[in-house]
Amino acid sequence: MTSVQQPALKDEDAEHPVPSAWRPTLSAIVKAFVQGDYALKQGIPSVAPVSAEKARHIQRYIAKYGETLSELPEETWATSVAQWSGRRWDVLVDLWTVESGCSDMVLHALVSETDAGFSFEIHLVYVP
Repeated sequence: MTSVQQPALKDEDAEHPVPSAWRPTLSAIVKAFVQGDYALKQGIPSVAPVSAEKARHIQRYIAKYGETLSELPEETWATSVAQWSGRRWDVLVDLWTVESGCSDMVLHALVSETDAGFSFEIHLVYVP
């Protein structure tokens, strides 16, 4: 069964599903977090470096949440969203934990178009 490809839509008036092309990169970011690499020191193509301060904030927030972050299952794309802001997309990826499955936490990322495709910047991990 082939899944439907979700394009990157530039719609300032509504949220849309996270584009299919971005999902592997966003999954790789969360996988790095699961492995304790909050600064993304291993590097992920097209993802901006994460400052030490931001990495500490993300690590503390996830620890304070009190559950064990897990890699993203395919189901996360049914509820995660992206919205065009006029210059870039704001993306909210629902995060999952070992204990509860889908959690209240989200990864907030900023995605911009570049000549080479898309670039990603991690904004925060938090409970909206």
